[in-house]
Amino acid sequence: MRRKKILCYLVLVTLLLTVFITVYMHLELGYVVDIKYQTQSIPQNLLEYGLWEPLEQYAHLSYKRKEIVARQLTTNNCKCEKEEAWLNGLISRHSVTELELVFNAAERQEVKQRREKEYQHFLQRMKTPADAVLIAKANSPLEYPMQGVEVRPMKTILIPGLSLQAKSQQLFEVNLTANLGTFDVAAEVEGVKIEGEGEMHLSLSSSQVDNLNRQLQFVTYTNTVFNPNTADTVLFKTDGHQAAFTIRIRHPIIPKLYNVRNLSGYNISALVTIATKTFLRYDKLRQLISSIRKYYPNVTIVIADDNDKPQKIDGAFIEQYFMPFKKGWFAGRNLAVSQVKTKYLLWVDDDFIFASDTKLEKMVDILEKTTLDMVGGSVREVTKYSATFRHKLSVEPGGKEGDCLQIHRGYYHEVEGFPNCVVADAIINFFMARTEKMWQVGFDPHISRQGHLEFFIDGLGLLHVGSCSDVMVDHASKITMPWTKKSESEKMYKQFRYVRASEDDGNLQNKLFYFKNRFKCIRSS
Repeated sequence: MRRKKILCYLVLVTLLLTVFITVYMHLELGYVVDIKYQTQSIPQNLLEYGLWEPLEQYAHLSYKRKEIVARQLTTNNCKCEKEEAWLNGLISRHSVTELELVFNAAERQEVKQRREKEYQHFLQRMKTPADAVLIAKANSPLEYPMQGVEVRPMKTILIPGLSLQAKSQQLFEVNLTANLGTFDVAAEVEGVKIEGEGEMHLSLSSSQVDNLNRQLQFVTYTNTVFNPNTADTVLFKTDGHQAAFTIRIRHPIIPKLYNVRNLSGYNISALVTIATKTFLRYDKLRQLISSIRKYYPNVTIVIADDNDKPQKIDGAFIEQYFMPFKKGWFAGRNLAVSQVKTKYLLWVDDDFIFASDTKLEKMVDILEKTTLDMVGGSVREVTKYSATFRHKLSVEPGGKEGDCLQIHRGYYHEVEGFPNCVVADAIINFFMARTEKMWQVGFDPHISRQGHLEFFIDGLGLLHVGSCSDVMVDHASKITMPWTKKSESEKMYKQFRYVRASEDDGNLQNKLFYFKNRFKCIRSS
């Protein structure tokens, strides 16, 4: 009997351990998500959806086009044609430069196709479902756009989705009110009374609801108060009911596309620049450059240098930029990144060493095929231990005293099609990134000696970050023997690099977290 009890206990413990391990492995390994680029089309202008050829229910209604308003509508077919106009009795000519003509006829079509592919990738990184127009169906009698309506500053658009779904009555009336623009109509529908054209308040009324709804399809909004990044709240009213929706006012996001020819494989020299910052470690820097040249002889290396006694680093494809003495870690990173001209940049510390498995092609491949903005690798120490430093960041609202920053080790999910690659918020100090995204986030130059996580906190919500453990770089040995005599540079480096809290304001990071980022505490796990 006793043996049976012991056996039952062992079976139970084994079962519980199995469940625990299974759950733990699931949480640790995460799940796989496809973040590759998908086919996507650019939204078209509403006029191209048949505004002038209405739905069958409105086909019997006549209208008179209001040309002076219709001509102001934003369309997707801007013309590159020379125009002439009379101005004070003189002919004013608009000069036009057709940009595609700078390419010769033989390459023009290939450049167009390559540009369109890059543009579609750009749209998928920048656009979200929140940018799409959604129409709120009439739970009240009013239908209106819930989201996705945009106008460029001082331009005119048609407002989509306006409608009144009311029961039979003698007179149907709706009112529109704006704060940063005016309303008008692109056409006038028979049987509809219009008041307030060209003003901030527009009133439409009719004895026929179909006529009123057809007229609502022609309502325009013109932004009249210039602010390149704001929104206008429009009130839409009828008897006993009111709704509000926003029209976002902003310039279009101008893409930054990189013209790199399609080749078999990846031309790393054309796609990637290696950037680093050096301070009092010229021996380590030269070792890094030597290792890079072994595998990538033609890749440009950008060096930010804030040494007291600078030494010129000679060699092809090397750009060295000198700064004031001990200007700082993040200031140097800003300088180096600002000089990158390629689509991607690879950040390395000056004491890293390239090895046979430092495959930049793998990093380029995942950035070319997914919506990731940045992908890190793994840093291997002399002990053969490799680190990836994957963390998840989140901010919990905290009221008047500030918010709480949560830092958790781990990652969110694996990347489909890329074994050993996952998605996180913060990664190791060896990464490849889209150059324009690095410019967008930047590095806080207040952080002079120590800092890393601060960049990813500033980039939270702006950067889509990944990490691949199978791309490795070696770390120069930090092991020193007791009998090894340190050089003056090594002594000075240690003095500046590892400051105590009482020296050089070692609590600066926490002060920045408190004031700049408005955190009241940081919790780590």
